[in-house]
Amino acid sequence: MSINLRKLSRNYHLWLSLVIFIPVVIVIGSGLLLQVKKEFDWIQPPTQKTDSHTPTISFEQIIAAVQTVPNANLRSWADIDRLDVRPNKGVIKVRGKNHWEIQLNAQNAKVLQVAYRRTDTIESIHDGSWFFESAKLWLFLPAAVLLFVLWLTGLVMLYTTLKSKYLKRYYRLQQKG
Repeated sequence: MSINLRKLSRNYHLWLSLVIFIPVVIVIGSGLLLQVKKEFDWIQPPTQKTDSHTPTISFEQIIAAVQTVPNANLRSWADIDRLDVRPNKGVIKVRGKNHWEIQLNAQNAKVLQVAYRRTDTIESIHDGSWFFESAKLWLFLPAAVLLFVLWLTGLVMLYTTLKSKYLKRYYRLQQKG
């Protein structure tokens, strides 16, 4: 029975690995980039620091400051995805829907840094939504479930192989003794 179980596991293991190969490679590759995002400025711009720690600028000052940066092309609040306020660093990060990030001094609205932020794109590749929105649920989620099944079939193959080797060694010792 263990040989049939091993053979069945090996077949499932082989075919499932072929089915999920591309989504798993995408998840692993993008996951590796996300793991090192703070190490490479190209992926995620580093957070600047100031001496001031209490945010005092208004929303009007924030929008006025980002409108002065031509590269970012942020003209109104409709162009802005989110604000990330870092009081301990004295910085407000303004992230545009176009993935440009402007870091402002939280007390005087001075532009500290302007950079393109790639982490959001990499995250959307990682979860599959970059390809098409329903890829998350209909492609990447099933690939994750099948990867779990691959892990289980690998454990079955490991168990049956070790059991077989143990039994062979046991019977060899029984025949000698």
